[in-house]
Amino acid sequence: MLSPNAPGFRFLGERVRHAGFFFQLTTGTFLDPNGYTFEREIVRHPGAVCVVALEGDPVSILMVRQYRGALDRSILEIPAGKLDIPDEPVELAAERELAEEVGRRAERISKLGSFLNSPGFTDELTTCFLAEGLLPIERDAHGIEEEFMAVVPVPLFDFWRMVRNGEIVDAKTIIAVTLAERVLSDRAAR
Repeated sequence: MLSPNAPGFRFLGERVRHAGFFFQLTTGTFLDPNGYTFEREIVRHPGAVCVVALEGDPVSILMVRQYRGALDRSILEIPAGKLDIPDEPVELAAERELAEEVGRRAERISKLGSFLNSPGFTDELTTCFLAEGLLPIERDAHGIEEEFMAVVPVPLFDFWRMVRNGEIVDAKTIIAVTLAERVLSDRAAR
């Protein structure tokens, strides 16, 4: 079994195949433990944040119904966005996305954890946050999709039924809500 640092594998370099608005497609060249070179296509991504925004009684998750061009349909997901402002701390990016997408400011925002979206082909890392004590502010939509998105409060007690029924299929949303529920459960146990 290989260690997390994969001894014997070595990154030799990469060439950019496409440089888009917020990601690059590269071809990486590697050396395996037996001395053979091989290539892999890699999507280089600046990273992203997502926010589980809780409000109300009973508690609801503020979600957005947003058109996704890759799917040619709208999906229900939590507020999220890429790290597209150089050197912006992830906490500030999460606060910015919360304001842009659902028009809220959080009295408390806490990091839940991070995950690699699909490490078989991309280096994208998403950092999840929990936002509580929400205060309404003016929405600051950026981009065509955000301009037409709808804010949808989803009761926390109904979330997993919606996942089972295929109404919620977004991986970052499912992962982040799982992390948030763990934090809330740990708090309640204290």
